[in-house]
Amino acid sequence: MTRNRPHGDDAQETAPDATPAVDVRLLVREQGIRGYVGEFWRKLRSGELGSLPVVLAVIIIWTVFGSLNSTFLSAQNLSDLSQQIVGTGMIAVGIVFVLLLGEIDLSVGSVSGLCAAIFAVLNVLNGMNEWLALLIAVLSGAATGLIQGFFFAKVGVPAFVVTLAGNLAWNGLMLQVLGSSGTVNIPSESIVAELYSTIFHSPAAAYVTAAVGVGLFLAASLMDAGRRRAAKVPSRPVAEIVLRTVVLAAIAFVTAYILNQYQGLPLALLIFLILLVVVDFVLRRTTYGRKVFAVGGNVEGARRAGIGVPFIRMSVFSIAGAMAAVGGLFLAGQIQSASQTSGGGNLLMNVIAAAVIGGTSLFGGRGSVWSALLGALVIGSIQSGMNIMGVSNAVQFMITGSVLLAAVVVDSLSRKSQKAAGRA
Repeated sequence: MTRNRPHGDDAQETAPDATPAVDVRLLVREQGIRGYVGEFWRKLRSGELGSLPVVLAVIIIWTVFGSLNSTFLSAQNLSDLSQQIVGTGMIAVGIVFVLLLGEIDLSVGSVSGLCAAIFAVLNVLNGMNEWLALLIAVLSGAATGLIQGFFFAKVGVPAFVVTLAGNLAWNGLMLQVLGSSGTVNIPSESIVAELYSTIFHSPAAAYVTAAVGVGLFLAASLMDAGRRRAAKVPSRPVAEIVLRTVVLAAIAFVTAYILNQYQGLPLALLIFLILLVVVDFVLRRTTYGRKVFAVGGNVEGARRAGIGVPFIRMSVFSIAGAMAAVGGLFLAGQIQSASQTSGGGNLLMNVIAAAVIGGTSLFGGRGSVWSALLGALVIGSIQSGMNIMGVSNAVQFMITGSVLLAAVVVDSLSRKSQKAAGRA
């Protein structure tokens, strides 16, 4: 006997329950190592490369230069390298913010030189308190970015044009601030010079810093997993958190050991790492950070969601200006002077290259402030290795430009792969 099929509401009541949606991350974690390996290859095929290219680049660069000259991998050279990348890395942090919007800032080199000149003139020539001069210099950088952000966000002038004009204008203002002398020497006891040159010679300083960093990472990861479990959303299992912590601990303590083989922990590196942790928290864990990613990913969608796009754009350029000022002060502390060449040369290319090589997309909406550290490490390693090998500046420029082009090509191919996989 044939049964009549229910119709209308009865059909809805008797229909089998729909298959509940399952988060792919849960399936991966349930499958153990095999699941993680499969997820890794799936991400590679879909163009989600993350930090893999830059990590491989560092390994290759260090292997090549280390095999050519043992001095490159010496504790002294690696310790010096950790200090030398701080100024470039600080400026690159600001560039990361701008790139997350899918824009560019061509003025950060000139802004860094201008702010270094402002500090030197106020403190050295006019006798102003060094902390007050330092604050004014950083605020000046933030103000230059805010002005450029206003013309971009409110007036509608393309960021490329605004910052290109700013590159010329701020460089001219720097020359005006320095005056006829052209160069202002910064005393070695100045706060700017000491921030760069101070080193904690006690071995305990590096090891305690490594231990504190690893401990904070473990605590934050466990707390985040606990909140996710309480909210009944996918979270990392304890085994995965422990594995990540062990890897971080290995990197941190090996780094501390190498630094202690020379002089110890540089204060400049410590400040840079603390800044990265704070800024990373702002971008990934705060409403403001999520708004930055939203605007960079889809401007119109962000506007319809009620996000103040002009404010986000202006604030991002202001942050870039402030970070350019901080980086410029560290660079001035490195050479203990501010001159007409401050912020010039290949600085602009290096900071943009650092952000892009580190993994921040030129197309916006994808990246991390840790890109500044990784990218600066690549750029600094290439320059350090070539200096040891006695390679001319002309060849260094060509090689650095080639590395930047390669990073952009990888970014473009990655984005195409993500689009093909429906993930962009």
